[in-house]
Amino acid sequence: MTSTGHYRVPGVPGLSVEVLEIGLACCSLEIGAAITAGLLEPAERDLSEVSVLLVSGTVTDAMAPAVVAAWNSLTEPRRVVSFGACANTGGPYWDAPTVLKGIDQVIPIEVYVPGCPPRPEALIAGLAELAAR
Repeated sequence: MTSTGHYRVPGVPGLSVEVLEIGLACCSLEIGAAITAGLLEPAERDLSEVSVLLVSGTVTDAMAPAVVAAWNSLTEPRRVVSFGACANTGGPYWDAPTVLKGIDQVIPIEVYVPGCPPRPEALIAGLAELAAR
């Protein structure tokens, strides 16, 4: 599943992000929960936005080129948030020969959000950390 949206993070002044979410597994439900709970507020696109690729779930060797293509399609400035154990390290599937041992093997990561799955509030904390950089 891939979805795009423009959001502001309540409590983090000046942070407006365009998120391209690549939801590959159960972590994408937590991202949806963050949006539906109002932890991320829909916003109009503005010139100060940062494009954020939010990768959640297990990334396989077959899926990696699509993730890289999504990264390459984002406008500058662009950042990546790796959300959850599977995207961070391969999670419980780390020893499968077709699973990447972390999305950082193919694209640069700014923020890692740990957990299996991370809570919706962890997404907000990760985006706030991204804004602080």
